[in-house]
Amino acid sequence: MGKLTIIPTPLGNMDDITLRALKALTEVDAIACEDTRQTRKIFARYDLAAPELWISYHEHNELSAGKKILAMLSEGHRVGLCSDAGFPCVSDPGYKIVASAIEEGHEIETLPGPYAGVTALVASGIPTSSYTFKGFPPRKDGQRTTFLRMEQDQPHTLVFYESPHRVSKFLKVALEVLGNRKAAVCIELTKKFERIIRGNIQSVLDELGDKKIRGEVTIVIEGATRRYKQENKVKESDN
Repeated sequence: MGKLTIIPTPLGNMDDITLRALKALTEVDAIACEDTRQTRKIFARYDLAAPELWISYHEHNELSAGKKILAMLSEGHRVGLCSDAGFPCVSDPGYKIVASAIEEGHEIETLPGPYAGVTALVASGIPTSSYTFKGFPPRKDGQRTTFLRMEQDQPHTLVFYESPHRVSKFLKVALEVLGNRKAAVCIELTKKFERIIRGNIQSVLDELGDKKIRGEVTIVIEGATRRYKQENKVKESDN
């Protein structure tokens, strides 16, 4: 049996890679990754000896590339799985090959490392004791509304990934469905131009205005907490 090693990579700041991840990158027989050019930057940055075999593994070729990975594992090889940034399998390809490798009895080694969802959650100032990671919302308006309504009465903090081009549209729907809760929009986490906008949803929308957003975005929104419900009852009674 072989070993599939899940190797998280930096969100942006190359200094965030762990010593264990660097060691694993030099010990695997092959690297499976979304974009080989991105992962090769780590090898160049740290002057690592790269494996001879590289497998392009992304959402459009998960089946065919997955067969290559499983074949290598069946031969007793060790394969490293990386995404372009952060954790494989979390809103990135990887779940299918991990599930298949487990089913075939191969060893799975998961290394700890950078994760945009938790980084944004902690930076938001919104309760961290209970949260739900929702990934990318649907693009269509009706589906997005239904997606948010599922969490309308839940007390846990919500964490989303979103395209920079759809942030304002998403927040407007969230304001309509969830109410004017606390929120944080985290842009380009760990990178040179990192920016975090905190406030309630309406104030965040006001600050964003018509400005163009560039880069990766993680959004954190307060749950339907007791505090939020009590504050809104007071507001409703005042009206």
